[in-house]
Amino acid sequence: MNVNETAWVRTGRLDLIPVGVDHAEEMAAVLGDPALHTFIGGAPEDPDELRARYERWAKGSPDPEVVWLNRVIRLRAGERLVGTVQATVGPGPVAEAAWVVGGAWQGLGIAKEAVVAWVTWLRAHGVEEVRAHIHPANLASAGAARAAGLRVTDTWQEDEQRWSTGRFAPNTS
Repeated sequence: MNVNETAWVRTGRLDLIPVGVDHAEEMAAVLGDPALHTFIGGAPEDPDELRARYERWAKGSPDPEVVWLNRVIRLRAGERLVGTVQATVGPGPVAEAAWVVGGAWQGLGIAKEAVVAWVTWLRAHGVEEVRAHIHPANLASAGAARAAGLRVTDTWQEDEQRWSTGRFAPNTS
């Protein structure tokens, strides 16, 4: 597995850029809608709280067998940050992925485009299985997962169902 912690991922409209402490102010506004936490729990974080989180992420995982990959989603039109994609990779060639798009940019296909690109990139860099845990009422996240090749499984974690690409070699064609 050769995941590059600093690599950018580019799509037709988006750049997935490694999260930096300097993103905290703008991301606090993007993620500030309490409705975003309906399925993921918690509450919006202010810029200082996000800055502290991003500083922890920058230090990397304390487990040498685990890599944290955190990206902001930048919509190139308007040069706006609109959400995040994340993956915790390892131990082994398995990644736990998550994503969120700010309410103002939902319904535009951004999550789908970002998640497809993210999963494709992870698979191309040695990840054999990508998993996500999605609340069954979160139809938008389920749609993005399905578009990226994840399928619902019978495994539950609290009130979220696991979705998975399964363990098979990445498509490099």
